[in-house]
Amino acid sequence: MGKERITAFEDAILAIIMTILVLELNKPDQVTWHGLWLLHDSFFAYAISFFWIGLMWVSHHNNWHYVKVINMQTVYLTIVLLFFASLFPYTTSLVSDNFDNATAQVLYGLIVIIISLLNVALFFNLGKINPEATFKLLYTASNRVVLIDLGIKVIGLILALTIFPPAMLYSIFIASLTIGIGFA
Repeated sequence: MGKERITAFEDAILAIIMTILVLELNKPDQVTWHGLWLLHDSFFAYAISFFWIGLMWVSHHNNWHYVKVINMQTVYLTIVLLFFASLFPYTTSLVSDNFDNATAQVLYGLIVIIISLLNVALFFNLGKINPEATFKLLYTASNRVVLIDLGIKVIGLILALTIFPPAMLYSIFIASLTIGIGFA
C-alpha cells in the first residue's frame, strides 16, 4: 500500500469525525442569546475537540511529505489511532452534557492521551522506516514540547479524577496551545 491511500483514508475519517462533532451539538430550548449562552460548555467541548483533531490533521498533513515508505505496522497503527479518534463525537457529547462529571471528563481525557501516545508510536514507526526524515517524538516538533504536552494532559487527568473534573478539558486546551506553538 502506498502512503497516498493511507493519508486519503485518514483525511476522510477525520473529516467525517469533525462533521459528526457539530451534529452532536445541543440546540437551545429557546433560540435566544441567553439560550445559546446556557450551552457554552457544549460549545467549548466542541471547539476543543474540533481544533484538537484539526491540529492532529495539520501535523500529519504537513509532515507526511517526508514519508517515503510505510509498512503494515504503519497501517495498523493508523487504523487503531482512527478507531480511538472516532470516539471523539461520543466523548465530546458526554462532556458537553456532563461538564462537571469526573467520569465523562476522564473518559474524554483517556481518549486524547491514547491518541497522543498512538501518534508517538506512529512517528517512531515512520522514523524507523524513513530514517532520512529525522522525525522526533512527534514529526518535527521538539521532544521537549511533546513531553510537556503529554505532561499537561496527565496533570489534567489527575486533577479531573481528584478535585476538578473540567481540568481535563482545560488541560487539553493548554496542551493544544503548547503543541501548536511547537509546530509553528
